[in-house]
Amino acid sequence: MATRVKITIGPVTVDAEFFDTECSKMIAERLPIEAVPNEWGDEFYFEIPLQMPLDATATGNVKAGDIGYWPPGNALAIFFGPTPLSRGSDPVPASEVNVVGRISGDAGILRGAKGKRPIRIYKDT
Repeated sequence: MATRVKITIGPVTVDAEFFDTECSKMIAERLPIEAVPNEWGDEFYFEIPLQMPLDATATGNVKAGDIGYWPPGNALAIFFGPTPLSRGSDPVPASEVNVVGRISGDAGILRGAKGKRPIRIYKDT
């Protein structure tokens, strides 16, 4: 069963869900998560207290709105547009990620939250 969440960063809040996978469930168990994210193009990423390997969802092909777990950095990555490796409008992660969730609606509104602001991910009750 998917876990519905909210992601707040600065003045922006978006709805999202974590999928029904082992990696996603492990992340959901650690909510709420708060961090100051790094930015890599139109991607926020930040370390979380979890160590998981790549799984069956692992891919280097993501779309804006995807949420991925990046094992090399024990990091959660939120993709909302092109990254430095992009050749078009789709984000390209630094290396494969486990796709663990998805933002509902237009992820591009996260561009308005750039600038080293704390991020908070919490269950939508």
